[in-house]
Amino acid sequence: MGGIKDQTLSGVKWSAIGRFSTQGISFVIGLILARLLSPADYGIVGMLGIFFAIAQTFIDSGFGSALIRKKDCTDADYSTAFYFNIVVGIVCFLILFFSAPLIANFFDTPILKDISRVLAINLFVNSLTIVQGAKLTAALDFKSQAKISLVTTILSGIIGIAMAYTGHGVWSLVYQSISSNIIRAILLWYITHWRPQMKFSKQSFKYLFGFGSKILTASLLHTIYANLTTIIIGKFYTAKDLGYYSRGESLATLPSSNIMGILQSVTYPILSKIQDDDARLIQVYRKYISMASMVIFFGMCLLAALAEPFIITLLTDKWTNSIIFLQVFCFAWMFDHLCMLNLNILYVKGRSDLVLRLEVIKKTISIAMIIAAIPFGVLAICISRAIYTQIAVIINTYYTGKLYGLGYKEQVKDFIKYLIFSIIAVLPAYLLTFTNLHNIAILAIGGISACAIYWFLLRKDENFKEVIALVIEKIRPGRKGKV
Repeated sequence: MGGIKDQTLSGVKWSAIGRFSTQGISFVIGLILARLLSPADYGIVGMLGIFFAIAQTFIDSGFGSALIRKKDCTDADYSTAFYFNIVVGIVCFLILFFSAPLIANFFDTPILKDISRVLAINLFVNSLTIVQGAKLTAALDFKSQAKISLVTTILSGIIGIAMAYTGHGVWSLVYQSISSNIIRAILLWYITHWRPQMKFSKQSFKYLFGFGSKILTASLLHTIYANLTTIIIGKFYTAKDLGYYSRGESLATLPSSNIMGILQSVTYPILSKIQDDDARLIQVYRKYISMASMVIFFGMCLLAALAEPFIITLLTDKWTNSIIFLQVFCFAWMFDHLCMLNLNILYVKGRSDLVLRLEVIKKTISIAMIIAAIPFGVLAICISRAIYTQIAVIINTYYTGKLYGLGYKEQVKDFIKYLIFSIIAVLPAYLLTFTNLHNIAILAIGGISACAIYWFLLRKDENFKEVIALVIEKIRPGRKGKV
């Protein structure tokens, strides 16, 4: 087996190609749709977010992660997971279909009845792809996943834009979502060549559910928390308010979620392969924290600094109210990779029980904070989530510190330098937003100057040098490194 450097770089390369090419195209498509549709259209679809997120969590039930972690998966394991996922998918579809009138009445938005029933198709379609996605990830086949994501985004984006341009309003977002999931499912089945056998093993189910059930419970808590604000804002405020809030959050999560998605998909199967070597596991894990922080902190700080010219230039003045939400969410999401990596190492070691315990504690705190913020407005709810992120990082590092001597204080040493450098680098860009320069000029000058300053501050950093060396090493043929 190749070295961890080779596997990580290769995985990151193809995962990054898939993520950034897909998200680049998705971003452009999103800009076009945001210009054609109204904030209220996005708010209406956003009201349904928590219901579909919870249903999708049940459909997966942690079986995908369990299949990736298991070193000797058999056809019986895959087939058992497949049939379980389908049954749960059908049940979730039926529940959501018949609950649609109640959802519409709850939000006092009649159109949600029809939208909920149409979007429920996604639940069954997604249940068909859990095993295929797990097989590609376990095999570190991120090249195929990149191709699937790219084709799916382009085709579904064309459908969404065509419908928005012809005046279909909120339904443009609905059918873009459905077409995206159907196209992805078709491509996954075509590329993996795996087909379920007529097998359902009680032994396999016991293992998969034993590991996955704890992930399911933890994921449910996280999903409810992540989407709780959608219900609150949709219920107590307007669809337009929810649209502004959701747009700010989605733009903030764009860079962080993509980088974290790459990290999650690449690091989990790689760390799983070395799960029995604690010393090496922690060494690689700390390297991931440093390198991820180096990139994410800078990207999020720069986005927060240039939020105003960024939104006005790309989305027009009708989205101006989203600026403050984008800035607050940037400071919330820039620490999320630390939470994810700390939980990842517990999953790798098979301690999903500890993850569940942490999620119960964190979500109890976060829900209390959100409820307390309701009377103070949508911005207060947003700020409460940013404060909670800092609490979550401290809590998530508890068991990492207890089991491996790598607690919060030790991890701060791995990332604090990059946070400070990032703030220093983007400060001139932020000051430019107070000048009379054209927004495009502010974006160009601010972005270039921030990158230059950050490069200057990092030029002697060992992790920065290693990243550059790895990239050069990968580009030059015939040279492969090992750890």
